[in-house]
Amino acid sequence: MTQPPARDQRSGATYEAAGVSIDAGDKAVELMKVWVDKARRPEMVGGIGGFAGLFDASALKSFDHPLLATSADGVGTKVAIAQAMDVHHTIGFDLVGMLVDDLVVCGAEPLFLTDYIATGRVVPERIAAIVQGIAEACVQAGCALAGGETAEHPGLLGPDEYDVAGSTTGVVEAADLLGPGRVRTGDVVIAMAASGLHSNGYSLVRHVLLSETAGAGWSLDRHVDELGRTLGEELLEPTRIYAKACLDLARSTATHAMSHVTGGGLAANLERVLPDDKVVTIDRGTWTPAPVFDLVRRVGDVAQPALEQTLNCGVGMVALTDPDDADRAVALLAGHGVDAWVCGEVAAATGATGTAAGGTVTLRGQHPGW
Repeated sequence: MTQPPARDQRSGATYEAAGVSIDAGDKAVELMKVWVDKARRPEMVGGIGGFAGLFDASALKSFDHPLLATSADGVGTKVAIAQAMDVHHTIGFDLVGMLVDDLVVCGAEPLFLTDYIATGRVVPERIAAIVQGIAEACVQAGCALAGGETAEHPGLLGPDEYDVAGSTTGVVEAADLLGPGRVRTGDVVIAMAASGLHSNGYSLVRHVLLSETAGAGWSLDRHVDELGRTLGEELLEPTRIYAKACLDLARSTATHAMSHVTGGGLAANLERVLPDDKVVTIDRGTWTPAPVFDLVRRVGDVAQPALEQTLNCGVGMVALTDPDDADRAVALLAGHGVDAWVCGEVAAATGATGTAAGGTVTLRGQHPGW
């Protein structure tokens, strides 16, 4: 019977041989340091490289009743577009936008963010490009990039595949908390323009435009005249970050609630911040969605209700604001570079019980040109 070789005669297995490179990971950390340093707040303690990011919570002493808010999210299948195009410095904006703009709807200021990048193979320059986007977006949002994790998962992900996720923490004074309890009959709905598809509905978009078996089979380098650029450039347009604009809106106007329009579309997300005794009617005639939305609708023969349940259709954030402050709110948002307009109004529910029709959003009319 053949005996196994003695332990000291065997060739030793290594982490490198298993597909994980410690050296590549270390190089990625060195390359990303410059970007992490740009995304700091005065409350951050130390730098990256420790086991945990540190935030000086004594800053919260100025609050009477601070409420911490937290959010976790990813960017969905938009990463498939970034990977196919080998463009990785914009996907971080999508991650940060998905995270911080979920916080600001309750009036919370984002304080810090941590990220998680899982990849089949660490390519230091690619990881650094992803972190660059995250850090630059954190600067736009006014929060710190407190740290994160890069994990190499050979065998689980392909060598050039990756996914990104993160979490963020913010704070709001309890007395300033926005939400359903503040919404009043007569409040106007202020729509804030999206920069594009943002980071939701990409499974539908890829199915309609890119699939060679079930869709149009278009290539990402195809120039689309109505978009004014290639399809890939359009699909990688970063998510707009509304954080600073919305915080200014909450502090400077009688804004009672806000809603971040992500998966589920405008109606479903707005309903999340409506009380049971209120309804909203949205007038589609107040805006024309960017061409990419009509493109998906027409090429895929997507019914408008299905489109509106999946994509933001041109509105990335909405605010419910006292009508007396509507003009000032629109002007304030314009000052932050955010196009905004009044698209609807809050009314009392009219069900027999006073609440039977409550908490719902109805979209009426049609977009110009549709």
